[in-house]
Amino acid sequence: MEFTAGKRFTLALVAADRFLAGLTKSGPLPALVNERTQQILASAVEVAETSESRRRGLLGRDSLDPSRALVIAPCSAIHTFFMRFAIDVMFIDRGGRVLKIVRDLPAWRMAGSVRAYGVIELNGGSLQETDVAVGDRLRLRSGSV
Repeated sequence: MEFTAGKRFTLALVAADRFLAGLTKSGPLPALVNERTQQILASAVEVAETSESRRRGLLGRDSLDPSRALVIAPCSAIHTFFMRFAIDVMFIDRGGRVLKIVRDLPAWRMAGSVRAYGVIELNGGSLQETDVAVGDRLRLRSGSV
């Protein structure tokens, strides 16, 4: 069976929706959960879904609450230029599988993962007490935690 570029693009969009599937623009922010351990990694997750919000990321903030996270998708590389605090970063594929973890990334650094679909940014040190590992599948759980 042969696909045209248009069909391939459509299939890629459907696959891209797996991690972010089911999110609504109204209601409480979703929680980030490790499926292997059922541990909540962040109780409130913001999603940077527009080009402007992906470019801005956490820039301009003085800190990030340890219970919060920011998902930037699509995104395979980030920088911490002009940031005022260190962050923990997880690069994920389209299904939410962790491909790479960078802990306590300080200001003025870059990190990336060629195969990543998205990035999850947390306050620096947030992942220290968790059992998250490369290969774990993460999911966004709607509703209050």
